[in-house]
Amino acid sequence: MKITHPAIPIAASIAIQLCLGIAYIWSVFQTGIANSIFSGDNAAASLTFSLLLATLSVGGVISGKLAAKYSTRAIVIIGGIILSAGFFLASLVTENYPWLLWIGYGIMGGTGMGFTYSTTIACAQKWVPHKKGFVTGLIVAALGFGGVIFTPIIERLIAHFGGPEVGELPTFMVLSGLFLFVCTIGGLFLSNPPQEENKTKAQRTDADDSSLSPSQVLRDYRFYLIAVSMMLACMGGLMMIAFAKPIAVAKGLAETATIGVLVISLFNSLGRLFWGMVSDRLGRKNTIVLLLAGSAVLSLLVNSVNGYLIYVLIGFIGFFYGGFLSTFPSITADVFGPKYMATNYGMVLVGFGAGAIASSYIAGHYKNVAAQDISLMFPAFIIAAACAVLGIVLMLLLKPRTSNQ
Repeated sequence: MKITHPAIPIAASIAIQLCLGIAYIWSVFQTGIANSIFSGDNAAASLTFSLLLATLSVGGVISGKLAAKYSTRAIVIIGGIILSAGFFLASLVTENYPWLLWIGYGIMGGTGMGFTYSTTIACAQKWVPHKKGFVTGLIVAALGFGGVIFTPIIERLIAHFGGPEVGELPTFMVLSGLFLFVCTIGGLFLSNPPQEENKTKAQRTDADDSSLSPSQVLRDYRFYLIAVSMMLACMGGLMMIAFAKPIAVAKGLAETATIGVLVISLFNSLGRLFWGMVSDRLGRKNTIVLLLAGSAVLSLLVNSVNGYLIYVLIGFIGFFYGGFLSTFPSITADVFGPKYMATNYGMVLVGFGAGAIASSYIAGHYKNVAAQDISLMFPAFIIAAACAVLGIVLMLLLKPRTSNQ
């Protein structure tokens, strides 16, 4: 199928990313899975989500190399198959075999998501290279908005299949079929633009000629500044995404706790689009520094906010976290060029994956400590704030490649 208009692959990318947003509402599954599979161990349960985010980077690197050799369409469809198979395997988990959840939802789910995630972003950027921030924000905003759409649906599915601690596993099986269908159909409408059109839209900047290959990127100190900064930046947001519902319950809002998941999903999505557009004007580096500063302050407020105001704070944390997911792909393309974007950003996502594992362990540990008193979880967010401050220092050391950084 020959694609000639950018609206087609961008629309397909949005549909796929909406579907991928399901993986970001782990908080809906967290308590039920922790109690039914891991005997109440929150850290062990949240490791599932962290493994998904960590292996997303592995999938991104592999898919970037394969997409350069084969086709975007094939890689996305293969990613959908892996993701679907992972959730199917997760639906078979039992208390005696909890590791199936880590392999299925975590490792296979993350690998499949990585195949589709970075590949669709790179594809969309190539169609609209003069508005990288906007189109990246639009694509990844769809992923965040997927959480808004699917949270109530998944809540209903869990209730339909027997309620918390019972309905999560059959819900995984339903989602397995959804992933397979959406990624296969959406993948059929994806392709890179004709090379001549791509050069015209890039205004013949010779961007491809100056793009750094993955091996060159690994020898460039700026890669490590960006990757480590991303690891540090996402800590607070990932902690809140994984524990938004349990935190709301612990603060006496059990009847409305799902609102926390909806709020962080919605504002995560809005933040991706808003900060992506802001970065086109303010510059990627300046935008990331601003996001880091805001994230540090917001993380320090978690312990002092009570009542329904916690939903406001959760929303702002999601709003700033979403900004990282639209600005880091763009700054990667700006600094290292667009030609190897899928692979290079996949390598940057290794930092994100490391942050996911670290934040899971830290937040899970302090949530176990805070079983009776949620204020005892606060040290986790102090650590997240300190990481954001260190991220500011690293970003200030980053030297720009072009004038729009």
